[in-house]
Amino acid sequence: MLRRQAARESSARTYARALPIVPVRARGLTIEGADGRRYLDCLSGAGALALGHNHPVVLEAVRAVLDSGAPLHALDLATPVKDAFVTELFHTLPPGLADHARVQFCGPAGTDAVEAALTLVRTATGRTGILSFTGAHHGMTAAAQDASGHATDVRVTRLPYPYDYRCPFGTGGETGAELAARWTEYLLDDPRSGVPTPAAMILEPVQGEGGVIPAPDPWLRRMRQITADRSIPLIADEIQTGVGRTGAFWAVEHSGITPDVMVLSKAIGGSLPLAVVVHRDDLDAWEPGAHAGTFRGNQLAMAAGTATLAYVRRHRLADHAAALGTRMLTQLRTLADRFPCIGDVRGRGLMIGLEVVDPDREAAETTHRPVPRAPRPAAPGLAAAIRRECLRRGLIVELGGRHASVVRLLPPLTITDEQASAVLDRLADAVEAVARGTADRPGRPNP
Repeated sequence: MLRRQAARESSARTYARALPIVPVRARGLTIEGADGRRYLDCLSGAGALALGHNHPVVLEAVRAVLDSGAPLHALDLATPVKDAFVTELFHTLPPGLADHARVQFCGPAGTDAVEAALTLVRTATGRTGILSFTGAHHGMTAAAQDASGHATDVRVTRLPYPYDYRCPFGTGGETGAELAARWTEYLLDDPRSGVPTPAAMILEPVQGEGGVIPAPDPWLRRMRQITADRSIPLIADEIQTGVGRTGAFWAVEHSGITPDVMVLSKAIGGSLPLAVVVHRDDLDAWEPGAHAGTFRGNQLAMAAGTATLAYVRRHRLADHAAALGTRMLTQLRTLADRFPCIGDVRGRGLMIGLEVVDPDREAAETTHRPVPRAPRPAAPGLAAAIRRECLRRGLIVELGGRHASVVRLLPPLTITDEQASAVLDRLADAVEAVARGTADRPGRPNP
């Protein structure tokens, strides 16, 4: 099957290249491959599986719709399944937004929600420009890529995102975040900056693909104040951070801000494709059909999403993610103390990253911080080796960050303390093997 996949699928495939497994069964944190091997899955569908694989409440919700004879495709018509989903979604939203919100169903992927949100704010404000941030990832369609950090045809004003370990100003900490905020204010207020008042600012409360970089709460509050003072809608991209992932139901709740627009996908569909835009009612400037789509009414995804949102809320899984994530970060920082190839450990809740660096190369001389905290060059080769060694030990992780040098952990929110210990043991063993030069070379068979 792997050979046929390589021969028949396009070269755009990604996860399949680094994870040469054929999943045949899955439950919770565990995946079983066609070869009989079992893996602990800390990728979780790139963050889409808040409850892990095939959670009973999700399966029950999907079966109930299938058995009821309800239409599986309903365009944007009202259905009991959709009404239940919207009601549950509104129960979870930040109060300042839920009280004056509208929801728009768009295409089923997160990037569709970003496209819809950008069209919405441009329609509502009559402006075209967008403010985005270095390191951002908002999707793979045209406007979403323009707003992402890897854009090549720049039509979006790029602002510095507070990246403590690799601070663009060489300072890090509160000073780095303050300088980033001042630069934003300067560009918006200088009549000769070349940046006219934009249609919106879009940001991730925690940059995921950018390397698991949590935005400081004071900086987020500053961005909210800057945009509010200038009547610039603020879009929070909660596609990966939402539904309890960071230790709050929505990551913006850590800072207490209320965005004007939220784009949601991944976990809200309970493992099935679903994406929505939630926005303030005064931005609802759409004409009928202005942003339509055939697959906006996936009843199975809405049923699975309702079950997932309700389960996370009722069982306080965000609190579990916060507590367990803190313990995991503490243990991983101990690992970083042992192995210089781990330059930084960071995250929020169960969204965790380890930045892998070259321990044999000196830190950049331009930094203004003490040498122990100065960033060493990224080591994507070592990061790939750690991922490979994790897979050999039955642990699935993924890479992210500027140079694909950040090992990322996105376990389901249902992960237990015992399972977390198993994940950390396997990861530590993989890091040690790579750091001590005992890792297997690529292509060597698994034991």
